Amino acid sequence: MNTKKYWAVLVGLGLVSLSACGSGASDSAGSGSKTVTLVSHDSWAVSKDVLAAFEKKSGYKVRVLEDGDAGQAVNKAILTKDNPQGDVFFGVDNTLLSRALDNGLFQSYEVKGADTIEAEYRVDGDRHRVTPIDAGDICVNYDKAYFSEHDLAPPTSFDDLIKPAYKDLLVTENASTSSPGLGFLLGTAAKYGDDGWQAYWTKLKANGVKVVDGWEQAYNEEFSGSAGGKKAKADRPLVVSYASSPPAEVIYADPRPSTAPTGVATGTCFRQVEYAGLLSNAENSAGGKALLDFLVSRTFQEDMPLNMFVYPVVQGAAVPEEFTQYGPQAEDPETMEPAKIAGNRDDWVKSWTSLVLK
Repeated sequence: MNTKKYWAVLVGLGLVSLSACGSGASDSAGSGSKTVTLVSHDSWAVSKDVLAAFEKKSGYKVRVLEDGDAGQAVNKAILTKDNPQGDVFFGVDNTLLSRALDNGLFQSYEVKGADTIEAEYRVDGDRHRVTPIDAGDICVNYDKAYFSEHDLAPPTSFDDLIKPAYKDLLVTENASTSSPGLGFLLGTAAKYGDDGWQAYWTKLKANGVKVVDGWEQAYNEEFSGSAGGKKAKADRPLVVSYASSPPAEVIYADPRPSTAPTGVATGTCFRQVEYAGLLSNAENSAGGKALLDFLVSRTFQEDMPLNMFVYPVVQGAAVPEEFTQYGPQAEDPETMEPAKIAGNRDDWVKSWTSLVLK
């Protein structure tokens, strides 16, 4: 999920890039190459021992190219599809999926173990151009300390956010430049319908919502509940982020608090699903297929939660207790069919931009 590198951002740490794996772009050339290149947004992460085990078993060395947030990475992959940067692309989510498919970004491949993927996440019928890898929820997060100090109940729903009690408290991301910002917009469209979401945003704007370019600025600079926000003396106690942000605040804090300092407004969530696929014109298609098989293996799926703070999509994959304790998936998130997103996304974003930013 694009911009989800918050578990590192929260504490001022940087993930060690895996792009050092392999010895350069020339190594991936040729169908007989033993290097397979994964192109992703900058939130890709995997445990070193898990990756090493795959490399040893498969005989392929994995090279990772991280290329900005999800939107940026998808757009660049489309522009370079005839001469792709790699063999597999990971991180296109359901908000951008149609753009990738309509532009012929992927070729067909049904992964081994496809039948173990939860049915609700499967898309593309029998064409198998993309494979579901993970799921997460875009939700409004709140700063528990602020609401306690002000003797104010935190919001629990979209409707709450437009009430006078929450005026000038929310910061969100630009829907045209940010995946969580777009997810939040789609959540309101799913909640209020084609004819109602604009009226909702008119009220939200009147109630003082602040819009910034991306997740890192919103969460780490504007949100008072984050570790970064506390240092920066941020003044917005509500932020559009993820349901998995609270466990990140706990797991990466030193010392660890007994409870998460942030909470989730569970009635504001939109379900985001990320996919991976074998790039059209991939030079090492055999290695790419092996890597895709690995991404849906129980080993990788169970490694994801504490690395990328997302949920597995494979049946029976275990999730660490501290992850579910502080960041459970929303029980009833807003959802939207990919076809509806495809048919409305660009028009909605244009309308949103005109309504909210001008």
